[in-house]
Amino acid sequence: MSDQSPTVFLVDDDPSVLRALTRLLALEGFNPRPYASAQSFLEEHDPDLPGCIILDVAMPGESGLELQSRLCASQAGGQPIIFISGQSDIPISVSAMKGGASDFLTKPVDDFVLLSAVRIAIDRCKDTLRSRRERASIKDRFAKLSAREKEVFSGVVAGMLNKQIANKLGIAEKTVKVHRGRTMRKMAARSLAELVLAADRIGLAGGH
Repeated sequence: MSDQSPTVFLVDDDPSVLRALTRLLALEGFNPRPYASAQSFLEEHDPDLPGCIILDVAMPGESGLELQSRLCASQAGGQPIIFISGQSDIPISVSAMKGGASDFLTKPVDDFVLLSAVRIAIDRCKDTLRSRRERASIKDRFAKLSAREKEVFSGVVAGMLNKQIANKLGIAEKTVKVHRGRTMRKMAARSLAELVLAADRIGLAGGH
């Protein structure tokens, strides 16, 4: 199994289900990690791995919905959750989907349907992790701006002209232009649109 294979965490208290799903996913080139309880899963869970979670709804101890809530609360919900349940329970499935679940499947789950759901969830996870890395990179670049550059940054992304920023900060307009140029370079922005987009990605579009 390649280290690059997407990881599929399996959480189900039924040993036969774990064995069957582990075998199926391994044959399809995934990296399955089976767990018999929410607690054993949490002890080894790596939220930074590209992949998804297949989660049983009803388990002894912490239920699937409770685990979903915990992952969301800890911001470790980057891996989409595919719920599997022994019964088609509309209120539970609605609750799961409102909590951000990628899919809700009823046992016995058709292999093709499950694998399709896993691939969709993994693609979604890759997009989420990529977005997180981009935001982290933007935040890192922003943190390296000087205090004055951050003030100019705030004015620029708020739509202010250089003259307006100069008046607000009590500095010369040419000084604003210098800081603006440095800010653009440090933020790796090739245009005003890219700078505004970067600000929006880290919640600074309206100023910091």
